[in-house]
Amino acid sequence: MLRTPVSATRLDILEWLKDPAAHFPPQPHGDLAEDGVTADAVAAKLAVPRAVAVTHLDLLAAVGLLRTRRVRRRTYYRRDEMRVAEVARMFEKGW
Repeated sequence: MLRTPVSATRLDILEWLKDPAAHFPPQPHGDLAEDGVTADAVAAKLAVPRAVAVTHLDLLAAVGLLRTRRVRRRTYYRRDEMRVAEVARMFEKGW
């Protein structure tokens, strides 16, 4: 995880996913709070191509900060609050 470069974009995504209903419009399939948001919604908010958003989201998922869920043919991303808290504690301790 520490080899992954920190970026303001990824930190923004993590912040937005803390309260997805406040940052993203309702989705036709899947609940924002329960399922998370799609890469399309993140791409629209970032004003970047979908592939760029998927790269950021997949990287955050790979290090365990996001959980994914497939609903129909879409992947939804949401924060893994336990893992985010664990990482925050590691850095608070000066790890």
